[in-house]
Amino acid sequence: MVGVSIRRSWYIRCPVTDRPGLTRRQVLQAGMGLVAAPALAQTAAPGILTLSDDLFVVSLPGEANVVAHTSAAGVLLVDGASARGADALMKAVASLPGGGQVHTLFNTHWHPEQTGSNERLGKAGRTIIAHENTRLWLTTEVRWPWNGQRFAPLPKVAQPNRTFHSTGMLDSGIRYGYIPDAAHTDGDLYVYFPTRNVLAVGDAVTGEGWPAVDWVTGGWIGGMVGGLERVMSLANAETRIVPARGPILGLADLKTQFEMYGILYERLTKLLNSGRSPAEAVAAQPAKEFAARLGNPDEFVRRAFESLWAYLSPDA
Repeated sequence: MVGVSIRRSWYIRCPVTDRPGLTRRQVLQAGMGLVAAPALAQTAAPGILTLSDDLFVVSLPGEANVVAHTSAAGVLLVDGASARGADALMKAVASLPGGGQVHTLFNTHWHPEQTGSNERLGKAGRTIIAHENTRLWLTTEVRWPWNGQRFAPLPKVAQPNRTFHSTGMLDSGIRYGYIPDAAHTDGDLYVYFPTRNVLAVGDAVTGEGWPAVDWVTGGWIGGMVGGLERVMSLANAETRIVPARGPILGLADLKTQFEMYGILYERLTKLLNSGRSPAEAVAAQPAKEFAARLGNPDEFVRRAFESLWAYLSPDA
């Protein structure tokens, strides 16, 4: 497959593998659509989707998707909702067939909507797994310049207590790995449930609207393209892919997104190389044919354009 060549900024904490250059693509004739994922899940209860007798997606109002795996050992979670949603999440998890106490939590990245259960589970002595970059971001204050929002470091007990750099596997056979392309942040990870062919990817892939480009902590538009390619390499036509937002996706959805974000990457790179400012990039409407399906793209375009500075601008 085709990839994206990236140059890491000075603030990125962990090196990323370079990828081949992206070729020009034909403009898509239609916007991104959602293709029905293989073996669509069944609704078990409000906010709970059953993928199998031991695997569920918990989708609470205003919260990111949480994947829950039940076993005799208890419950494994992929992401833990926000702090305000943590109580509701734990109640939902307790109601799952075959459920029990949570023994392991994966943070797919550092954002508060993924790490809201960290302190509760950390105090209980549970295992919290994340990429090392995610742990590092959770030890420092982060400020987003686009809205001035600040995020304080998590207390030590709430920080991931088991980190990795490349890949890993649990005794249960569940596999996990780093998505080094920096699709959303520079700490994105996936969790793969091989017996169910389910892949949880957090915000490295979006199933609803425009993705958030957190370039302050490493995410960028080229990483979205590279990350989609990487996730596609982990999936097959029957894989059910669970993003942090929106419905379950299939491989065809990822291919469509890969094409679309590849086009946008090319267009934004041309605008950058022609000396345009973020405001001028937004005014150029590089994503206008996708707006009817995905909504107003202006905020996405601005932040995606800004994300290119750290990767493609000449070194100082």
